[in-house]
Amino acid sequence: MLPATAFDKEGFLRKLSDWNPGVAEQIAAAEGISMTPEHWEIIELLRAYYDEFDASPAMRPLVKYCALKLGTDKGRSIYLMSLFPGSPAKLGSKIAGLPKPDNCL
Repeated sequence: MLPATAFDKEGFLRKLSDWNPGVAEQIAAAEGISMTPEHWEIIELLRAYYDEFDASPAMRPLVKYCALKLGTDKGRSIYLMSLFPGSPAKLGSKIAGLPKPDNCL
């Protein structure tokens, strides 16, 4: 468990290097999400996107990236919303230990 000071006021990690699967579970639990293999698949994909583009994806690029990497069934907004309600790009990035996507409020 990381101390509260490891997070900004919105609950995003201050340092990427603090992230690990246990921290992801901690963040997810605080958001009311129980991590499943489907959640982890998207978290791994978000981290791969960040490694490739050095940015957290907004919703539209995330949907396209999911479709490209995981197939059209998972590359749909409705699928991502079922896993990460509200704002999948923002919530998924938070759990993945990534910065908040630029265009998320």
